[in-house]
Amino acid sequence: MDRLQAMQVYTRIVELKAFGKAADSLQMPRASVTQLIQQLETHLGVQLLRRTTRQVSVTADGQAYYERCVRLLEDLEEAENCFSDSPDNPRGKLRIDLPSSLGRLVVIPALPQFCRRYPQIELELSLNDRQVDLVREGVDCVLRAGELPDSSLVGRRIAELEQLTCVSRAYVQEFGLPEHPERLEGHLAVNYQSASSGRIFDLEFRFDGQLRTQRLPSRIAVNNADAYIAACRGGFGMIQAPRYHLHEGLASGELVEVLRAWQPPPLPVSVLHPVRRQMSGRLRVFSDWLGGLFAAGIG
Repeated sequence: MDRLQAMQVYTRIVELKAFGKAADSLQMPRASVTQLIQQLETHLGVQLLRRTTRQVSVTADGQAYYERCVRLLEDLEEAENCFSDSPDNPRGKLRIDLPSSLGRLVVIPALPQFCRRYPQIELELSLNDRQVDLVREGVDCVLRAGELPDSSLVGRRIAELEQLTCVSRAYVQEFGLPEHPERLEGHLAVNYQSASSGRIFDLEFRFDGQLRTQRLPSRIAVNNADAYIAACRGGFGMIQAPRYHLHEGLASGELVEVLRAWQPPPLPVSVLHPVRRQMSGRLRVFSDWLGGLFAAGIG
């Protein structure tokens, strides 16, 4: 039994709560994963996992062993990084999760610059609008927009994006032009719904330094940024979004900025990673590159 491989396999099973998902993430045959865990439990003389046809759970001994495995594997990664992942020559795979619109419109178009500068870093990207579990899903870092309730992550705020209130030209023809946040009777909004919690985000307006919220009737709710813009273009109602995502529609005249004197607050953007004793060189340079990309201005 390769004890190092067995620890890597075991930690992935605990984090993903499934043998099959762990095997797929490690690109190993499922039978090999099962055999390794059986050998590991025999070697240790304890039951680490409780397995049923539907789920995998961790025993008390298994939890204690998992926590030690995580520390040992992180120590090993740090030691290897001292030689193979230097600041001048970072290498290896980097798994990144991006909000769908920011990834598609801002980050990915600029990535060739990063890849030319760091040719030995292999990027694996996922784009979605839900909050991922970094440890469980094996993600190295995430770019997140909005406030950050998750204290298990560390990182830094890299930007505050200007937001606008918009409607479509077709909406104005049907419902008229909104003129004041306190006189929105008869108007509609597209509801943006959190993909993780189901919470509906109200419209926000700034009055003399104070923030006021407004909820309007809605005929449609979405949980994806691209769908949010598409619903606005379809004439379903008012939205608030970062300028970079509205630029094309504003330039074509399909979208109309409204209530400009009462802009919503800027949208914070942060790059985050799991709590670790030391960031890898590849994660550090990517985080710094993202900071520079947003500092240069977008939208």
